[in-house]
Amino acid sequence: MARGTTAVDAVAERYLEISAALDPCAATESGIAGYDDQITDYSPDGVKERADAARAALRDLDDTDPADAVDVVTVAAMRERLGVLLEMHDGGLDLGELNVIASPLQTMRDVFDLMPTDTEDDWATIDRRLAQIPRRVAGYADALRASAVKGAAPAARQVRRGIQQAGQNAELFLSLVDGAVPDNPTLQAQLHRHAEDAATAYASLGTVLRDEIGPHARDTDGCGRAAYTVMSRFFLGATVDLDEAYHWALSQLDSIVAEQDAIADRLYPGASAAEALRRLDGEPRYLLHGTDALQHWMQELSDRAVDALADKHFDIAEPLRRLECRIAPTHTGGIYYTGPSEDLSRPGRMWWSVPRGVTTFHTWQETTTVFHEGVPGHHLQIGRAVVLADQLNRWRRLGCWVSGHGEGWALYAERLMAELGWLEDAGNRMGMLDAQRFRAARVVIDIGVHCGLVAPDGGVWDADRAWTFLQSHSAMAEENLRFELDRYLGWPGQAPSYAIGQRIWQQLRDDMVARGAPLKDFHSRALDLGGLPLDVLQSALLEAAED
Repeated sequence: MARGTTAVDAVAERYLEISAALDPCAATESGIAGYDDQITDYSPDGVKERADAARAALRDLDDTDPADAVDVVTVAAMRERLGVLLEMHDGGLDLGELNVIASPLQTMRDVFDLMPTDTEDDWATIDRRLAQIPRRVAGYADALRASAVKGAAPAARQVRRGIQQAGQNAELFLSLVDGAVPDNPTLQAQLHRHAEDAATAYASLGTVLRDEIGPHARDTDGCGRAAYTVMSRFFLGATVDLDEAYHWALSQLDSIVAEQDAIADRLYPGASAAEALRRLDGEPRYLLHGTDALQHWMQELSDRAVDALADKHFDIAEPLRRLECRIAPTHTGGIYYTGPSEDLSRPGRMWWSVPRGVTTFHTWQETTTVFHEGVPGHHLQIGRAVVLADQLNRWRRLGCWVSGHGEGWALYAERLMAELGWLEDAGNRMGMLDAQRFRAARVVIDIGVHCGLVAPDGGVWDADRAWTFLQSHSAMAEENLRFELDRYLGWPGQAPSYAIGQRIWQQLRDDMVARGAPLKDFHSRALDLGGLPLDVLQSALLEAAED
């Protein structure tokens, strides 16, 4: 039976609408319609407006009483999410953000990848959004300048990468409109003009980064423990002992390496794990050639997983049984998921951003990635929340993404697929372990570098030591690995949210199963709560189990 709308729901949905209007790029990413012709204002004024909206929503919550258990969870989640957003704002951590993967520099371009291009109306919407780029890029540049004036300029490494990406994105704006609306020369001309203006704006942004921000950039990569503590809570939705998490990750590495060594000896008697990983790359049965073959393989494996898991291990709504696997137009080396739109007209999508020149792919290494991004990973988790319109308010379904919850679940999903027999092939299991080892290694690196901890070799963590350590714990190609390290160094707290989030999910599962909950029921109860801070998820599940 559908649940009625409460006063708490009204506060949450009002905040979602205000947030969508103030952050239209995030609205498009979340599948919220109505803002697709706008670009987020990343200027100092725009940043302040979003913080003011969070403060206003918290005041509204103070005057609103929960009507049921769902409201209790909503209030707890909103207080945690909005509270940490304001902590970040008060610390200047949301002003002039710059990293290699998820800062305004990328978002203002990548958002166009999510927009439909089927009709002239679609292209007209793209044109109106394109026309916004020069003004919004100028506002972002002002935020970078303001951050530098306050002594909080980005690290030099991020600035150098930002200059490169600004140039690359300028080219992507031009290619975006190639061949668009050939039957409407007027609109086609507008698109080309606005794409050229956007490309010029990005070229200018590269100049700002080089000439104005670069001279003030800090030489050290670490952000410091105080800032890191806030960022860790933001990405996890939980408070963890950072030193304990660091040493836990080191111990995880030891156990994963031991399992890899055992599998390596089965695959190639006498071989070490490192040698086995190298030899697997040469196995013809794991090789794919070309992005068309990669896309076909992703789609086939994803479809097979959905068909096998639906109804038996998970409740998968009919609209979610469609997942599109695509090659991204960018070339960063990242693999990522974008959720379905609220009306489900845009399906969930798995994207692979293939570096230029890379034409060979190894399925032993990436089978587990398909489960991570698709089903039972992100697609099941995020899509399930989207379809719960009769139970959860829109903020719970579309506006409450917490990395530790989402990425932790996706890593948990990888291990679950191994438990369900999908990684019995020794090469594929080695790939899953390689991914798990990689995620544990970056917990060590991320906390170590940003908090200035002592490395296992006795020195203090820095980028060079992190690079050596990362290379020893991943079989990833060097170009991809370089990008990954730059990502950790510029996006504090995000990378550890995967493995630490998985740890929390696993602890919750063990606790609930020990209380008598069947595994399928645990999954359903947890996912039916939508995205939540992990501390709130734990409280909600335990309180429900005690009722």
